[in-house]
Amino acid sequence: MFGFLIYPGVEELDLVGPWEMATMWETYADGPGCVTVSQTGGPTVCAKGLKIAADHSFADCPALDYLLVPGGFAALEEARNPELVDFVAMQARQARHILSVCTGSFILEAAGLLDGRKATTHWKLLPRMREIAGVEAVEERFVRDGNVWTSAGVSAGIDLTLAFIAAVAGEEKASIVQYNAEYYPDGRVYGTAHHAQQGSAYFRGLGRA
Repeated sequence: MFGFLIYPGVEELDLVGPWEMATMWETYADGPGCVTVSQTGGPTVCAKGLKIAADHSFADCPALDYLLVPGGFAALEEARNPELVDFVAMQARQARHILSVCTGSFILEAAGLLDGRKATTHWKLLPRMREIAGVEAVEERFVRDGNVWTSAGVSAGIDLTLAFIAAVAGEEKASIVQYNAEYYPDGRVYGTAHHAQQGSAYFRGLGRA
């Protein structure tokens, strides 16, 4: 079972992008069932106003093989929510892999899952991650360190999830997901905003042949 954490203010694409890849895996390539879980279950309002109803609460969440923790500015507040942090830590003790998107990495850090590991996050929060003792902040679109996966911001969760599927199920399964999702980014880069000094290192190669 693949669980997706929801909380008030979660960034929509952090959640829905990986959900789309994972449910394509389930539908077309023999992947696991996918469920959403929040602290109390029921409706949650996301960062941009989208309303999502979680399938489960923490209390009735089934055993999970994988858990994905999305981000958003609200993740920094949720990293101080003891019930949510304890839930993630508990799931990590039994799940095969834990993943985060964007600032969801700070929830993983609060749960003690990034100690001694490489990790990444949204470029805006990389300076904050560098201040955390025991965490090696890297400027990559996504990074795997053992069974813990973290990605950069927002859309990077799609690439993270495809790479995760390839790692645990094989490249052909990931290929089927990519094909059905028609996810073949064309490499087009607009303007020059990605050249800003505070951007992640991997930005510098964008748009090059």
